[in-house]
Amino acid sequence: MKKRCAWCLSNNLLKEYHDKEWGTPVKNDKKHFEFFLLESFQAGLSWLIILKKRKDFKNAFSNFNVIKVANYSEEKIKSLMNNKSIIRNKAKIICTISNAKKFMEIQKEFESFNNYIWSFTNRKVITNKFKTEKDIPVKTELSDKISKDLYLRGFKFCGSTIIYSYMQAIGMVNDHITCCFRHKELII
Repeated sequence: MKKRCAWCLSNNLLKEYHDKEWGTPVKNDKKHFEFFLLESFQAGLSWLIILKKRKDFKNAFSNFNVIKVANYSEEKIKSLMNNKSIIRNKAKIICTISNAKKFMEIQKEFESFNNYIWSFTNRKVITNKFKTEKDIPVKTELSDKISKDLYLRGFKFCGSTIIYSYMQAIGMVNDHITCCFRHKELII
């Protein structure tokens, strides 16, 4: 039997996400935008809620197409606010549209969002060696730094805790506990 991080053991959807995605380095801008959008909506909620609605978010937000999302109209905002399959938080919806525009500005400046985000770690994964989940921080100096830089660029819903969750999701940090089978798999 494979050893896993305890946070995923209560639900098969969490287990699948843990085994196949969480902590796997992301190098694709579309996937970066997807995780950034989902992490923003997750603020104040459980990740399981987001995973259960992930396909609905994908459908509602144009398959996570950053250009389309950046150009959403008032009509589209109303449509999203009436979409019962997603989290209907107007501030988060408006923020997502604004963040999409800022995301594209970073793409233009750095040639890709991927180049920008991975520049904070010199394009290397930070492999932590936490033995238990209670040892894993909710934010770090690096997530503080990235969060501040994003705020200066006009992003919203990108506090240090959200950014650290994003860093874990996209594999900038390997926060699988050391006895988890994924910890060893993700050491590059």
